[in-house]
This record gives sequence, C-alpha cells and structure tokens, in this order.
Amino acid sequence: MRLLDNEWKGRAAISVRASARAMVVVAVALTFGVPSVSVAQPKEVRRIGYLALDSAELHAPYAAAFRNGLRENGYIEGQNVAIVWRFAGYNPATLTDLASELVSLKVETIVADGTQAALAAKRATRAIPIVVPTSGDLVGAGLVASLARPGGNLTGLTLMSPGLIGKRLALLKEMAPRVQRVAMLVNPDNPSCALQLQEAQTAAPSIGLGVHATSIRQGDDIDRVIPPLIGRADAILLCDDVLMDAHRTQIGTLAIRNRLPSICGTRYLKTRSA
Repeated sequence: MRLLDNEWKGRAAISVRASARAMVVVAVALTFGVPSVSVAQPKEVRRIGYLALDSAELHAPYAAAFRNGLRENGYIEGQNVAIVWRFAGYNPATLTDLASELVSLKVETIVADGTQAALAAKRATRAIPIVVPTSGDLVGAGLVASLARPGGNLTGLTLMSPGLIGKRLALLKEMAPRVQRVAMLVNPDNPSCALQLQEAQTAAPSIGLGVHATSIRQGDDIDRVIPPLIGRADAILLCDDVLMDAHRTQIGTLAIRNRLPSICGTRYLKTRSA
C-alpha cells in the first residue's frame, strides 16, 4: 500500500488497522489535528461523514476499528466528534445521493471507503477533504492525478501495486500446474475491477494462462454464475472488490464444492471456506 501526500498533509493523521481475521485495511483518517484539552472553552464537536458501499452490519468491524483510531487520536464519538454514517447496502446507485446528503449536512471531512464511494464523494464536493482508506487504484479510477501529487481535496490509500495480479496468477499456476483457463470474478460497477482484469489479461499469456471475465453485480449472481464455470474454467481469480469481500464465504464454498482452485488478494477464502 502507498500513502499519498497532498497540500493538507500536515493536518491529516491517518490511522490504519488490519483485521486479524480478514487481513484487510479497516481504519481511516482524520483531518482535524490534535483536539484542544482546555477546560476553559466549550468542547467543539467535529463532524465526520462516513460513506461505504456495503451494509452497516457487515461494516461493523471496520466501524469499530475507525472509532478506536479516533479515540487514540483524542476523538470520542458522542463527546467531541459526531460521525454521520451512510451505507449503500450494496446498491451503488444510491451512493451519489448519500454523498450529496453528507455535503448538505456540512460535515468537515468525508471518509469514503472503496473506489465507488470515493467517486461519489468526489462528484459531490471539491471543497470538503475526502479520505479514502481503501481503493483498488486511485490513479486508474481518476480519483487523483498521480500518487506523488494527487492534487484536489482527496487523499488515501491504494491497494494496487504494478504486477501484483500477475504474481497471483503465477502463484496459482505454481499451485495448480494443470490450470490453463482462469475465470476472473469482476464487479462491472467497480472501475478498479476493469483495471485489475486488464492487468490479468496482459500478464496471463506469459504464464501460460488465459483469463476471461465473469461478472457478478450482486450476491444473487454467485450461485448462478460459479457452477456453470465447470468445463469452461480451471480456476477462479477474484478481483479486489467490496462485493466479493461481502460474499467471500459463499464464493469459497462454491469453489471448493466444484473443485475450482481459487486465489484472491486476502486470506478470505482460506479463512472462511477451507
């Protein structure tokens, strides 16, 4: 992961936590600086908007890590900070309205978790600082101009690294030498999945593999899409995506049941399904 710098770097304190179970980044950042400890003045309550594609229930561990990170930096929800939570429930069409709602509520910073949430937040405001704790490719998605000089009002973490998808494919081939055809599960609504697919298809021929995309837009697609891969694919590669994350157990169970070797960017399949 690479942490971006920008013109308000000095005011940002970014706290990252990794879930021991899921091995993913689950904490976020502040843009307020150190809170005053003076008792002579009334407490100033800062307002943070938090926007995520998934549901409040599934995001609960990450929300807890966020609160802990705030607490470590002197901010306690309900005392000197208010968090306005907005979850899209895996309906990307609602993200734009939710982002606009946060802007209308005059939050001081927006935490946008994931590429789709970040794009919605950027469309909604060019003035409010936006912090992105996780994103597939900030540059490729058009969220920042470059990693060295992102510009604008957005900064955050990118999970993409050149050649990483190719290394996953090489590892897959090493583990299962007979694999030739790989089905890559992608979410067409997530721009970073298209970038990951492009990288996979570029790297695959040199490894002796062919990669084709299999689209999953919602959880209901999984049971319909994976079983028919038998005979058309020898293995599965998951793109890094919130939807895939939410349904990792279901995907892993079906892959094992249908004897399809699978690989992804985290321990999800091994932890949840092996």
